Amino acid sequence: MRIRDERPDDVVPISHIHYAAFTGHPMHAPGSQPVEHRIVEGLRDSGRLALSLLAEADGKPVGHVALSPAVVGEDATGWFLLGPVGVLPGLQGQGIGSALVRESLRRARGMGAAGVVLVGDPGFYARLGFRNMPGLAHRGVPDRNVLAAWFGDTAPTGEIIAHEAFGVHAS
Repeated sequence: MRIRDERPDDVVPISHIHYAAFTGHPMHAPGSQPVEHRIVEGLRDSGRLALSLLAEADGKPVGHVALSPAVVGEDATGWFLLGPVGVLPGLQGQGIGSALVRESLRRARGMGAAGVVLVGDPGFYARLGFRNMPGLAHRGVPDRNVLAAWFGDTAPTGEIIAHEAFGVHAS
């Protein structure tokens, strides 16, 4: 497997990865359509896709992760929101998503980020260095699913404000 930066000809494969990865996902209402591909498209269209990494296996796109700037409490700069992360269904559970997250954290640190926040499964993300922090919140999300990995001495606190692309809804 190889992880690389998104290129212009990756737009359609990235959308396919997220649509396939989240079709029928338990976090979506039964019968609803996934929206994660539209989140990535919205971030890209608005110029807020700070990092877009594609995983390839045998030269074929199999996974993707996005990072976008986020406000965390009083901190309007230095923080990134991780997500969505998607891996083609037949390849999930093989470490591709974990490798994408690890590489995105490495790159964020290299960009001088204060840290990375996300909304997700604590069981999955805790083993990648993310922790739930008292006082860190995201509107409408249970506190246990709001996680952060920070690179300095100060843990994040306050509400996470993501780009409006995260507000898309299934049609």
